[in-house]
Amino acid sequence: MRVIFAALMALALAGVARAEGERAGYFDYYVMALSWSANWCAREGDARNDPQCDAGRGVDFVLHGLWPQYEEGWPSFCRTAERDPPRSLTAAQADLFGGAGAAFYQWKKHGRCSGLSAAGFYDLARQARARVAVPEVFRGLARDIRLEADVVEEAFLEANPTLAPDGVVVTCRDGLVQELRICLTSGLEFRTCGEDVGRVCRGVVGMEAVR
Repeated sequence: MRVIFAALMALALAGVARAEGERAGYFDYYVMALSWSANWCAREGDARNDPQCDAGRGVDFVLHGLWPQYEEGWPSFCRTAERDPPRSLTAAQADLFGGAGAAFYQWKKHGRCSGLSAAGFYDLARQARARVAVPEVFRGLARDIRLEADVVEEAFLEANPTLAPDGVVVTCRDGLVQELRICLTSGLEFRTCGEDVGRVCRGVVGMEAVR
């Protein structure tokens, strides 16, 4: 009986963590995910011939997304009366998200859950990105480096004095820095992250040079 109960609870929690089709506008805070572009290109973008990965773009951290989050779990693909953005609007977000396709996908999966219009969501995402300073050491990184994941976090804490250690998570994949995730209130103030924002990266990880 206990085994069955535990299994049912696990399924219930999994449903909460990855809910889909929820009503828009009901969430607790935002998670802003900043992806290290060169590492994403090495793992996925190059194989897609993604323009974000073209030499000379000079992209360091690109906005992966601004995600509505519950204290436990998160909504996605929410029901909303707001219209999807026209191509001209998503194209205007390419500098922020790395491409128009990425901008549209982030609206479809996460932006709809904000309760905002597409234009309002993109404006908020741009404001959120402007809240965070990228440490000087990572701007225009000219060569591949390996460093402790904690150093990445510490650099961001130093560059953003009002950001606290419990409000940022560094994630990695295949030995490379994947993302920096920062938690924000609906008013874009820094706040504590929940336990399910992402698995904290530990140890030595790599960062490829800016392209």
